[in-house]
Amino acid sequence: MPLTGSLTSLLLRGLLAGLIAGLLAATVGYFVGEPKIDAAIAIEEAASAHADSGAEAGHTHGDEEEPLVSRDGQKAGQFLALGLGGMAFGAIFAAAAHYARRVSTLSGPTLAIALAIGGWLAIVAVPFFKYPANPPAVGDPDTINDRTLLWVAAVVLGLVAVGAGVFVHRVVHVGFETVRVIAGVLAFVVIVTLGYVLLPGVDEVKADFPASLLWQFRIASMAQTATLWAALGLAFAFLTEYTSRSSAPAREEIPAAA
Repeated sequence: MPLTGSLTSLLLRGLLAGLIAGLLAATVGYFVGEPKIDAAIAIEEAASAHADSGAEAGHTHGDEEEPLVSRDGQKAGQFLALGLGGMAFGAIFAAAAHYARRVSTLSGPTLAIALAIGGWLAIVAVPFFKYPANPPAVGDPDTINDRTLLWVAAVVLGLVAVGAGVFVHRVVHVGFETVRVIAGVLAFVVIVTLGYVLLPGVDEVKADFPASLLWQFRIASMAQTATLWAALGLAFAFLTEYTSRSSAPAREEIPAAA
């Protein structure tokens, strides 16, 4: 079952799949990630209050500015943000599927799942294991621009590594598919390893920050992004299969011979 349909139909399919994926990811973030963020913010506020109480003898602090969006608003707003973000990813995903089908022999649903795995590896896994997500209480605000650029570099590294793995898998001509897969995986691993060595490390976690909370937050972050990409690939695959079956001409019944 090849991936059929015009680019416009694929984009519509991607937008719907992305919306579903974004809302599911937001649900995971709401129930799994937000409690960890609340705990990290409580630690940050407690440390700030302790510092303020110690400095009262020297000078008086002005009232702290209230956040533009309350925590309740942030929690609810992630459904809108991830819904829109998922649709954007879905559109990009559909465009990638449109061009990938020209060079791939995979069926439509299989191609969608393969693209989702590749996208997750490049955009989530490779950057995460070099620069894992940190809760609000971790990180120096003065280095946020540098850390953002490093994260973008890690995403580029992931895209290059995944692309190299696919390229090597395609150009290696041997009689065993397993050998081609191993060659592609080795190319991916070698490029990621070189990138990890060349990119600088970042460690701004305070010594007194609870290690258990840090890793719970990181696991929740990984669960949220994994949900987004898994749901995107599976929803796009289902819609592809559904569309192919719906558009297939009905078989005409052949009358039985008398």
